Amino acid sequence: MPPAGGYAAGVLKRAMWQGLVAGLAGAVVMTAAEKVEQRLTGRPDSSVPGRVLSRLAGLPDEPGSRRRNLAMHYGQGALTGVLRSVMAQSGLRGPWASGMFTVTRLTTDQILENATGVGAPPQTWPRRELVVDVLHKAVYGFATGAVADALAARDGTGPGRRHAQMRPGRRSDVGPLPRQVARAARS
Repeated sequence: MPPAGGYAAGVLKRAMWQGLVAGLAGAVVMTAAEKVEQRLTGRPDSSVPGRVLSRLAGLPDEPGSRRRNLAMHYGQGALTGVLRSVMAQSGLRGPWASGMFTVTRLTTDQILENATGVGAPPQTWPRRELVVDVLHKAVYGFATGAVADALAARDGTGPGRRHAQMRPGRRSDVGPLPRQVARAARS
């Protein structure tokens, strides 16, 4: 029997709290990696997250506002982690899924930065700055994925993996899972 509100409601409920935890953990790991990189390269802290938050909230710009930078940095990390948790709950787990999620995190940053006029398209950035940003977002994506996958594994394999187990390998002759199998909370 699916949970009250249907299968999707149960998945989303679990994904919400698990994703917030996973995303926050990923942001903490990314911050630690950034601090190591900054010590090695001498690169200063970015004021972009705080400026984006100011623009989104309709607040006056406060360049260098540590409080706004941290709020946006950790808030966006936690919220974006929910998507990675939905992936894990669906059965999209492991390095492949974390790679897909890393691209999503980069895209989320660029949408927010460019839509608010705070940032510029990445292809216009100095190459070194671009490489550093991509590496930090990869650290976030894979750390968030590791936590999301571990939390989702406690709930079972997920419908995507159950479908793949019907006949290993990608096959066009395998139809969708029966609804009751797809909805199974644990396998």
